Amino acid sequence: MSRIGKLPVNLPAGVTVQVLDGNVVKVKGPLGELSQKVDPDITVTVEGGEIKFTRPSDLPRFRSMHGLYRALVHNMVVGVSEGFTIKQEFVGVGYRVAAQGQMITLSLGYSHDIQILLPKEVTAETPQVRKGENPLLVLKSIDKQLVGQVAAKIRSFRRPEPYKGKGIKFVGETLRRKAGKTAAAK
Repeated sequence: MSRIGKLPVNLPAGVTVQVLDGNVVKVKGPLGELSQKVDPDITVTVEGGEIKFTRPSDLPRFRSMHGLYRALVHNMVVGVSEGFTIKQEFVGVGYRVAAQGQMITLSLGYSHDIQILLPKEVTAETPQVRKGENPLLVLKSIDKQLVGQVAAKIRSFRRPEPYKGKGIKFVGETLRRKAGKTAAAK
């Protein structure tokens, strides 16, 4: 049995789940509504305050999908009840970020500023930081997959480099640093 797939998904208060035709799971909560099509071979049942997933046999194809769809539905339940937040830190002299509605403007040391239009499901804010601290960007959404993809796209404009650590990094991330050049002994 899949260790992830056999675990039931507990429903918090205020979250409702429907299994529609075509094995589509629809989750509705206080923050919004999400839906996910589940493979027809995986059986989804809603009993009491739990969602359970079962597979027809132990074939590798079914075993791989069992845990996958349980994890996707669990992320939907957490998203509509609590939401997901990703914080990014801009490390470097002159690196700045500004958010106005769905438009983000990044100043990353290039000859031009980079502007990104966010999907309507993702909100961005730039909290005030004290002098001497690095600028922060906070992305929030109910869709874990979408907010992670947007954060990865923003990070791709200036990945952290291993010598000085300059670039866009996630808050709490530890970077593997390298030593610089050393003078040769004579």
